[in-house]
Amino acid sequence: MAEAERIIGTPDTPDAARPGQEGPGGNTAPGRRSEAGSAGTDGPAAPAGGPGTDGPAADGPAEATGAAGQSPAPAERPRGRRRIAVLFSVAAFAYALDLISKLIVVAKLENHAPVRILGDWLRLEAIRNAGAAFSFGEAYTVIFTVIAAAVIVVITRLARKLYSLPWAIALGLLLGGALGNLTDRIFRAPGVFEGAVVDFIAPKHFAVFNLADSAIVCGGILIVLLSFRGLDPDGTVHRD
Repeated sequence: MAEAERIIGTPDTPDAARPGQEGPGGNTAPGRRSEAGSAGTDGPAAPAGGPGTDGPAADGPAEATGAAGQSPAPAERPRGRRRIAVLFSVAAFAYALDLISKLIVVAKLENHAPVRILGDWLRLEAIRNAGAAFSFGEAYTVIFTVIAAAVIVVITRLARKLYSLPWAIALGLLLGGALGNLTDRIFRAPGVFEGAVVDFIAPKHFAVFNLADSAIVCGGILIVLLSFRGLDPDGTVHRD
């Protein structure tokens, strides 16, 4: 009987009834430790890169969420450079051209016969004008002098907010023309602030004028065109 039990084996055999229990020599039976570990306190092994790990899969969604949740700062539209240098360069050129032309006219044409350029259609004739542009308002010389000085002050103050190149050219023409005629008002006869302006360009059937008058008119026309286009001196464009 004992021999039969040894060969067949019984359920009460310790090695067969208690899986994972240490056998002889203190070793666990093969295949039992991994099964016990999967059911133990350590729990199943987390896959690489899964939740709770430091792998790329854990960092990626967090970074994406932070980038999506944070709104980018609004970019300020660049206004460009100020056009003060352009303004005063154009004004200096217009002023110098007007001053030099008047000096030549006074020296070569005053008290002389007119010089015909295009027959009777265009002549160079030196005259003294106590009024405004194109010989208008000769009885208000002082008033026109004050207006010219006020225009110069306004344009100079406006230069601090000037970012538009076309406006810089237009205001430069106005400034140069106003300075040219104001110089005549101050330094020419009959006296300070009452001086007569030198005019010499005489088209047929038109008033006699000078280069300062031309600069003022061209600058004014350019300002009107820029205003119709909705362009401000600071570079802002208004759309209808």
